[in-house]
Amino acid sequence: MRWELDWIANRARLSPDSIAVVDGENGSRFTFQELNKRAENIAYYFKTIGINKGDRIALLSPNDICYFDLLFACGKIGAVFVPLNWRLSSEEIDYILTNSSPRLIALSSNLEGLLRDKSSKEIININSEKYHQIANETSISYVQEELVQEDDALAIIYTGGTTGKPKGVVLSHRSIMWNGLNTIVSWNLSAEDVTLTYMPMFHTGGLNALSIPILMMGGKVVLANNFEPNRAIQIINQEGCTVVLLVPTMYHMMVNTPSFKDVKFPTMHTFLSGGAPCPLEIYQAFEEKGLSFKEGYGLTEAGPNNFFIDPKISRFRRGSVGKAMFFNDVKIMTSAGREAKAGEVGELLIRGKHVFHHYWNNQDATKDAYHDGWLHTGDLARCDEEGYHYIVGRKKEMIITGGENVYPLEVEQCISKHPAINEVAVIGVPHQKWGEMVIAIVSLMPDQQVSMLELKEFCQEKIGKYKVPKEFIFVEDIPKTHVGKIDKNHLQKTYENLVG
Repeated sequence: MRWELDWIANRARLSPDSIAVVDGENGSRFTFQELNKRAENIAYYFKTIGINKGDRIALLSPNDICYFDLLFACGKIGAVFVPLNWRLSSEEIDYILTNSSPRLIALSSNLEGLLRDKSSKEIININSEKYHQIANETSISYVQEELVQEDDALAIIYTGGTTGKPKGVVLSHRSIMWNGLNTIVSWNLSAEDVTLTYMPMFHTGGLNALSIPILMMGGKVVLANNFEPNRAIQIINQEGCTVVLLVPTMYHMMVNTPSFKDVKFPTMHTFLSGGAPCPLEIYQAFEEKGLSFKEGYGLTEAGPNNFFIDPKISRFRRGSVGKAMFFNDVKIMTSAGREAKAGEVGELLIRGKHVFHHYWNNQDATKDAYHDGWLHTGDLARCDEEGYHYIVGRKKEMIITGGENVYPLEVEQCISKHPAINEVAVIGVPHQKWGEMVIAIVSLMPDQQVSMLELKEFCQEKIGKYKVPKEFIFVEDIPKTHVGKIDKNHLQKTYENLVG
């Protein structure tokens, strides 16, 4: 393969004895030399059982060293890594396996029950002695028979499927490599950086946002599962973490745990939030401790990293994801087909070498996503006079009520400022007079009470009257998707007949 694509071998040559990966569950530690050797051994095993360039290798596992084993092994022989979301049902996993047709499925022993058909595929248990021997004891280097090019597929990551069946996002060697390089340069990462990966690695946020860029740079990745705030705080300080990506739900748990009040994070330079909009009170909780906190924006089809904002600036531009990163370009287009002016809302378009190659077995979806070399994200954004970008919401989620556009995220951010609110989701439901009516589904903090009238009055002080929800629906928990995001499709179906 081309030498620059096998970057893990180059990193092993340059930093052989540096710790690359730490298993936060059992304390195992792996150097770059060990990481590369494991990948070579597994690649050799793949060749001995007839796996060739283009063949898919699926993985069903919690965060574990095997993600790197299989990704790097696939990279060496041109095979394609397909991580599976183990939170899905057997039926959903069966659909993805049928769609991707892997030659081999690697899985954790406690997840074997998710497979419906075990007879038609080669299966290997990552907890078995066999896997341990393959990864650690193969003495012969893998045989390279096929030339791997930068446009060849390296991974297929399936999207959450909130708008239908999951789509397989094909990430080429070039896509993953350039996301890593772009992140290193734009975020100023170094070999001294250490990250804690709680985000599931079957998603691009867990695999590509920080884990791959930090390994590429020679830093350290600590893997963990089953987020628990006190344990997360302990690992961050014990391992000397410097930059961490978590979802807002995790940060919410962290800032509300009693130990957060007095804890210090002496090695941390950036807390990063992604996956969903982050409530402003979380910003404040970290800033009160003198800690840098910022939001990111990404999607499986583009990196996922696309923007950078200096944490020193983010406190004055709360909610901004920043400016386009060094090696990618973005623009905002209005519904009229022209580029948006400062402050004007439109669809976010992205281009760069980090953008995905195509959707697996789905030419129509690929054509819909790309126009004139630009990826159409389906996300609405605005950019201020100084070039800082703000994500407004999903294009399909915009509410039109009485001819006025309402962006749910803006309303959600307003409602979430009320001290009684735990979580909130804003949607539009059909209305005979107004076209759509704005409603809010809310859950409350423990031991808190608030009335619909109080919430309406609270909102009217902060946003235009037409944006204020006409109805507030109080629930114990707001339904989530398998990736932990609020399931607005489910809410839309539940409340579509709210108005007779």
